[in-house]
Amino acid sequence: MAGEENRVVLHGTWASLYGKRVELALKVKGIEYEFVEEDLTNKSEALLRYNPVHKKVPVLVHNGKPIAESLVIMEYIDETWKEGPRLLPQDPYERAKVRFWAGFLHQQFFEAMASVIRTDGGAQERAVKEVHETMRVLEEGINGSYPGGSPFINGDGTGLLDIVVWSILGAHKVQEEVLGVNFLDPEKYPTVTSWVKALIELPLVKEAMPPHEKLVGALQFFRARALESAAA
Repeated sequence: MAGEENRVVLHGTWASLYGKRVELALKVKGIEYEFVEEDLTNKSEALLRYNPVHKKVPVLVHNGKPIAESLVIMEYIDETWKEGPRLLPQDPYERAKVRFWAGFLHQQFFEAMASVIRTDGGAQERAVKEVHETMRVLEEGINGSYPGGSPFINGDGTGLLDIVVWSILGAHKVQEEVLGVNFLDPEKYPTVTSWVKALIELPLVKEAMPPHEKLVGALQFFRARALESAAA
């Protein structure tokens, strides 16, 4: 563990996709950190103190100073630890493109996926179409922004956009098993499919991904609770 003058603590939960982004970013940069597992049904005093606005994970605490929101945290990590692999490109325009696509996925894809998980019947069918529309936009956008490039957007290393894509689609087999929907279609989305498959084979990514059966159980539980709430 690093000295107290450079102590890094991550407050999260094992199943948080947002938290997993930060964990992978820390591993890519080679930063030692302490992980604090939070119980979101009984939030700790520390979490409420460090993130009084949203009261949720992840929260990175560096030298006693808290940083919230996964995309903000990853940029902070990249700007603070400059000696490790870069999460964002050096070129301002390339960096802006990564931020744009990360923001697009962070908002639109997660909203559409959440709707698929929380609904059934016709409402779920409409949500599935929205996810596929988001996938189409991503496929076309990446092909237009990075023609003929590496599956890794930040050159030959794992960068911020790679991490965001992995956090959404890295568990696609879990989503398929629980929801009965396959979003990673190699015929419709060859670039995104090859990108995700390359990412999930990386040793650091494998290390960060929770066990398949554990994720299946968590998604089944979340979906059951969401459907019960909607029916109440």
